[in-house]
Amino acid sequence: MARVPFDQLPAHARLWIFPAARALSDQERQRVLAEADAFIDQWAAHGVPLTAGRDVRHDRFVLVAVDEQAAGVSGCSIDALVRRMQQLQSELGVELVNNEPVVYRDGDRIARVPRRAFADMAAAGEVTLDTPVFDNTVMRLGDLQDGRWEVRAGDAWHKQAFF
Repeated sequence: MARVPFDQLPAHARLWIFPAARALSDQERQRVLAEADAFIDQWAAHGVPLTAGRDVRHDRFVLVAVDEQAAGVSGCSIDALVRRMQQLQSELGVELVNNEPVVYRDGDRIARVPRRAFADMAAAGEVTLDTPVFDNTVMRLGDLQDGRWEVRAGDAWHKQAFF
């Protein structure tokens, strides 16, 4: 079995973040974790099992990471992961595979809006360079561990895109 606990993967592990359109219920979260486990248990690149783990953060971000030094992921293996997440989103009725919306903190609440709406909010001063955003483009587990996932908008790609 190639599945390992998420927190035991090395900092250099490749990371994918699937932001759910809304918070997952306890039942949905358990289903996502079970499906991710089943996928990881058979996940391979060119017949070589991948060492990978998964997690759910804030009840709405599905994280999958793979240790590429143990075995490198291939385009086909990445496509298989994305296809499984797309199937799961259809089964659950909640979007998981869409990085177009901006996900940010609005007080204690995690909000998700289309990029155009975030741009309008930035122009109106409703969000600022200090607004905490989730940079779902981070590609390494170390980025997550080092606090580069949830950051000020001024410290992410959001700065150039919206301010």
